[in-house]
Amino acid sequence: MSFWLTVLRQVGRNLRQTWMSQLMTLLTVSLSVLMFTLFYLIYANMLNVGDQLGDDLRLIVYLEEEPGPEMQEQLKKKILSFDEVENIRFISREEAFDSFASQLGNDRDVLEDMPNDFLPPSIEVTPLRTLRSLTQMKLFSGYLSRLPGTLKVQYGQDWMERFYSFTRLLSIVVLLSGSLLILTTIFMVAYTIRLTILGRQDELELLKLVGATNNYIRTPFLLEGFLQGFLGSTLGLASLYLLFHWITERFSGPGFLNLIEFTFFPPLTVLTIIGVSILLCTVGSHSSMRKYLRI
Repeated sequence: MSFWLTVLRQVGRNLRQTWMSQLMTLLTVSLSVLMFTLFYLIYANMLNVGDQLGDDLRLIVYLEEEPGPEMQEQLKKKILSFDEVENIRFISREEAFDSFASQLGNDRDVLEDMPNDFLPPSIEVTPLRTLRSLTQMKLFSGYLSRLPGTLKVQYGQDWMERFYSFTRLLSIVVLLSGSLLILTTIFMVAYTIRLTILGRQDELELLKLVGATNNYIRTPFLLEGFLQGFLGSTLGLASLYLLFHWITERFSGPGFLNLIEFTFFPPLTVLTIIGVSILLCTVGSHSSMRKYLRI
């Protein structure tokens, strides 16, 4: 017990002597964690958005003529020969008209002079989730466009291309910010520990001469790295949490953000980020000790 009390006193002394560099390191670690977690949170929520919107994804195959029962069975077999799908639904001209009219709502009176069979019949195909990558959707759409009597296939291609391009860009930004977090954290903590070691080099050598063990001398520096990682990551995540709630409350209400459920990191992810930050800071502290601590 006395060992740890002495070690903690040494840590407090080191923090007081180099408080300016310690504060700068803490702010650097916090900002690095905040920047990385911000982009990672956006990326994770965009993947959730893709899953939520993907639940309503359909391929609409517009036909020249309304198929009879036998033709419907043949078309089903041809569609299923490409791959399994969740659902295949044939929509008649009248059903298409009723659906279009319900979408117009109060403006449906514009259709009063229109015949109820002016819209083309169609097939609504709900693909399995294994088919929902952009490449597979393009292949599936191309296959459906070659079915007998097909006029056109629609599935929101432009939207999907923009969405997947945005998520790919976000994944690159997450990797870059993660690399920046690793480099800045290790470098700043190593630099701060180096200043502490150089400022106390004579004292540390004297402690070694009077019988202090290596663990007694090194443990305070490792604890400094541990504290920098813990406090820096906690401060960065707390700032992100406040920013997340401010944005969700500020922009809540009617609109796109209200249609999608955005979530914060689960507890396991938060603990993992804190643990990785502690590990990186401890590694920075250890590397500086190996290079500058002559014991």
